[in-house]
Amino acid sequence: MSSQGFTLSVEQRRDGVSKPQVWGSVPLRNPDFVGRKALLEGLRQRLLEPGTAAVLPEALHGMGGVGKSQVAVEYVYRHAAEYDVVWWISAEHPAQITAGLVELAKRMGLPAGQAADAAVPAVLEALRRGEEPYSRWLLVFDNADRPETVRQFFPAGSGHVLITSRNSEWASIARPVGVDLFTRAESKQLLTRRGGQLTDADADRLAEALGDLPLAIEQAAAWRAQTGMQVDEYLDLFNHHRAELLEAGSSSDYQLPVTAAWNVPLNRLKRDHRAALQLLQVCAFFGPEPISRTLFSDAQGTTVPEALAQAFTDPIKLSRAVREISRYSLAKIDHTTNAVQLHRLLQTVLKNRLANDEQDVMRHAAHVLLAKGDPRDPDSAANWPQYAALLPHATASSAMSCHDEQVRDLMVNLVRYLLASGDYGGALEFSEHCISIWRTNLGENSLHTLEMSRRYAIALRRLGRIDEAMALNEKTLDLLREEVGEDNEMFLDMLDTVAADRRTKGEFGEELELQQTVYDRSRNLLGEDKPATLTFASNLASCYRITGDFHRARELDQKTLNHRTVVLGENHILTYRSRNALAIDIRESGDYLAAHRLQAETLEKQKELFGEDHPFTIGAMRNLAVALRKAGDHEGARQQSEQCVVLYRRRHGDRHIDTVTSLMCLSADLRFVSDLAGSLELAKQSHRLFKDIRGEYHPYTQLAATNLAVTCRLAGDAGRARALDEEAVAKLREVFHDDHPFTMVVATNLASDLAALGEHEAALRLDEDLLARSTHVLGAEHPSTLAVSLNLSIDLATAGRADEAAILHAATTAGFRRRLGDHHPATLAASQSVRANCDADTMEL
Repeated sequence: MSSQGFTLSVEQRRDGVSKPQVWGSVPLRNPDFVGRKALLEGLRQRLLEPGTAAVLPEALHGMGGVGKSQVAVEYVYRHAAEYDVVWWISAEHPAQITAGLVELAKRMGLPAGQAADAAVPAVLEALRRGEEPYSRWLLVFDNADRPETVRQFFPAGSGHVLITSRNSEWASIARPVGVDLFTRAESKQLLTRRGGQLTDADADRLAEALGDLPLAIEQAAAWRAQTGMQVDEYLDLFNHHRAELLEAGSSSDYQLPVTAAWNVPLNRLKRDHRAALQLLQVCAFFGPEPISRTLFSDAQGTTVPEALAQAFTDPIKLSRAVREISRYSLAKIDHTTNAVQLHRLLQTVLKNRLANDEQDVMRHAAHVLLAKGDPRDPDSAANWPQYAALLPHATASSAMSCHDEQVRDLMVNLVRYLLASGDYGGALEFSEHCISIWRTNLGENSLHTLEMSRRYAIALRRLGRIDEAMALNEKTLDLLREEVGEDNEMFLDMLDTVAADRRTKGEFGEELELQQTVYDRSRNLLGEDKPATLTFASNLASCYRITGDFHRARELDQKTLNHRTVVLGENHILTYRSRNALAIDIRESGDYLAAHRLQAETLEKQKELFGEDHPFTIGAMRNLAVALRKAGDHEGARQQSEQCVVLYRRRHGDRHIDTVTSLMCLSADLRFVSDLAGSLELAKQSHRLFKDIRGEYHPYTQLAATNLAVTCRLAGDAGRARALDEEAVAKLREVFHDDHPFTMVVATNLASDLAALGEHEAALRLDEDLLARSTHVLGAEHPSTLAVSLNLSIDLATAGRADEAAILHAATTAGFRRRLGDHHPATLAASQSVRANCDADTMEL
């Protein structure tokens, strides 16, 4: 990055525009900001220094109360017009950073949705590229205390990163800019500007007493501006409080001036405006981030002292309390966001003034207020900003230690929000913290502990720690069985989760047995049309499908779709999940053209309702790619698969199972458009990754192996193809049986391998056996059966049995025409006696 680009941008944009086109979360500018000229100029020069293209962040560090954030805010406003993007991020907790970047992705118009695992990589990549209209950007990470946590969110590219922190460790990572006390001249300037007329001597006396600490200077100036108190009287009060603090030993040396300065107005509030003081005391137990005033508007019944309780029941009294707090500059009141924000030092002062039992009351009040702010639907993306705002306050207030059930429910919902929004690391950390406390306070068998354990295991799974997740799920299931028995909805939810673990391990028979149990019990316990039962029904249909019972899966999915349409509505996301499942059932039953029509129609509506980047939408796109391939539109399938790979990589990275499945799908599509080199490369890659992720013996790994085998044979390596297919057939027989569609697909390709190697008699015997099995399992005119029939007709011709071959070939070609139409590529290939290759899909949504 060079200084020239930014210098020119100043000239180019001197058009009266004070803010860039993307501007967000920047705190309000301090109208009384004074001094710091040398600091701001030094910071400016550091940011403009030419050098490496990687961003070297500037770190503003220093003790509390010296104005680190104020300097950063002032810098942002002075230089905003030089940037295309300016974005302020509260960086004390990782979840706040991800929430900030998700919102930035939305404001930049990136097609990444609101899930953090998609939006964060997308916005970092967009800033790295620095393409117009976002080539000049500034990100501010405020209160970034842990370098190891924050650094991963720094984009490279043609922009600037600014850090504010109290942690001196940044000095070894970034180029530090030390923010120190005011100069005496700066102290006197602020005291004179805000505090009315002062002689130079009086201003000097005040600045000396306040230690030139910016926060203390600002507080004293605000007090004098509101009260007109003479300097001598103020200093008497100040020194009195300072002596009390010294005697009590309740403040460190550097905190003494600001603590004594704050105690002056706090004592006035204690005497004249108890509700305002008590509101501050409750807010002291929130985090230092903005607190939405809506939390106070529905606070009736919260256990608080009498004056505040009355204010909570009377909007006029509550507004007056807020006004008194603002009057003495004890908090920032942001009317644009309807929020209150306290400095962390003031929070400490307020807590130290309370006895232990008073602290317990105010802390619990903060917990209850947070619980009242719970939208109670963390799966809805519309509620994610609200949960993002609640999360740091829940952490700062130690809400996970609260005994109130509604507060514990909020903790569970916060983890659900983190999972739903894609912040799996945040979900793991938060749920682990809750579990450690709840196991001690509530016991291991507490339902809240067990529910949080289930969410913790989900986070483990999403982060790839599969074995740990499965072990915890088994333990949680046993504890729930002891606690609530097996005829309980919570137990059924847990059993459903354990059943999904069986699929991860490739134990499809056990998964089917467990899912059948869950579904049957839920129907008896809750009823057939309850949402939970419908979820279990959908999962059971998936088991039918994966074990090869396509017609039974289709029947249950159709029934579930009908119920969901009535119970949840036609446009509910789970209703569309059922439509997708039904499209797969129809496809696997052999009706490729009908499956394509339903899947295409479903996908278009999903894009409109949920966005292109939603996980369910991407899954529907991948299934449409398979449907297109089966329906004969090979080029359309290739394009669809390529898009899925891009979206999955952006959302999950290269090694996620969804990404790998889409790679396997694309490799098959490339084979059908005669790109054997590209197909072979992706087939090898997806096979290797399936082996790494699911293990060598998992059926999905074997499907990837046979996909690779087909391409190897077509590329001239029939020996490699045979080895892959023989191993896959053997392993699939162990997991399933000879008549499973997966096994028959691989065996069909194995027969072609044998034919390519000149072992025609062995190929013929295998195809004869397969035709009988496929006709019995799938039906005579299923495309997979017709493929075996076509290959057998070629085997018969090679064996010199021309009459039999001709009869079978004519019947097979007629079957292709009836099933797929005259112009389908499979029909045309059959008419030319071109051997058919088969492929199978994982059939995951």
